[in-house]
Formats: sequence, C-alpha cells, structure tokens
Amino acid sequence: MTILFMFFLLSLSFSASCFELSRDFSSKHSYLLKTNNLTEQKKNIYGDNNFRSRLLSQYQKWRGTRYHFGGNSFRGIDCSALMQHLFRDTKNLSLPRTTREQILRGRDVMRHALQVGDLVFFRSGPEGRHVGVFIGNHEFIHASSSKGVIISTLKNKYWHSRFMTARRVTA
Repeated sequence: MTILFMFFLLSLSFSASCFELSRDFSSKHSYLLKTNNLTEQKKNIYGDNNFRSRLLSQYQKWRGTRYHFGGNSFRGIDCSALMQHLFRDTKNLSLPRTTREQILRGRDVMRHALQVGDLVFFRSGPEGRHVGVFIGNHEFIHASSSKGVIISTLKNKYWHSRFMTARRVTA
C-alpha cells in the first residue's frame, strides 16, 4: 500500500512538472508564432519591445511643434519629416523625405494587423497624403496641420474614413 501511495505522489509531482514545462513551452511557442518569421524579426523594427517607449519619448520632444509644409525642425515640421526624425532617432533607420516615397517602403499591412512602428497613411485630399506612426491601442503619432505634433486615434471618424494603407518598414 505504501509503495502504491508513493507511486501516486511521484506521478502527481511528475504531472505538475510536466504541466509547468508544457505551460512554459506553449507561451514561448505562441510568442514564436506571433513573430511569424524569425528572419523578419531580426531585420525589422518590430521585434523591439522598447520601440514604443522610445517613440513616445521622441513624441514628448516634438509634441505641439506646429505643422509647416516642407518644415523639418522644431520651428515647424510636416508629417513625412516627422516620420524621418522619429525613425532616425529611435531606430537609426532612414526614411525617404516625402509621403509619396515613404508609402513605397516596406510591406503592406492590413489595418487589423498593425504593430507598433507601422506607418499609417491617409488621404488628405484628391492628391494629398498624410502619414503617421502607429503606437498601439488604435493610436498614432503625426504632425496635424491644425494641431501640430499630436497623438490621434484611428477610431476617430475623420481618420477612419481617410485610412489608405499601412506599411511595415524593414531595415
């Protein structure tokens, strides 16, 4: 009887250990599934958990800077120049100067699959384009023509109706 009881306790202990191993494996496995492609993770800016923090830190520096078409400084900046500064200062990544060129960088991303650091593009008129950087929770940083550098939400009717595409920029 005691041998049977000891075997029972040993099997309970073993099951608990296997459960812990299984739980650890499944959480690591789901993380790997989320990254999809390990090579892409190494090449792009999205494998970095601190990217959002660094974007928000840079945002604090630029916050409220007035919009100025063609501007590229704290005296006035446009949306594409802001993206250049944010990507250069957070990831040492060079972006083209204009939205027309930036929209061609990286790969297309569906709205439901946005990740921190994705460029989000909007129609701002018949020929115009506007760009911001997604920071999670449906929010993006951009240089608004009326409010300067701010954070806006994709849930806003204005931005939601003008959304064109998103791009995941790789190094």
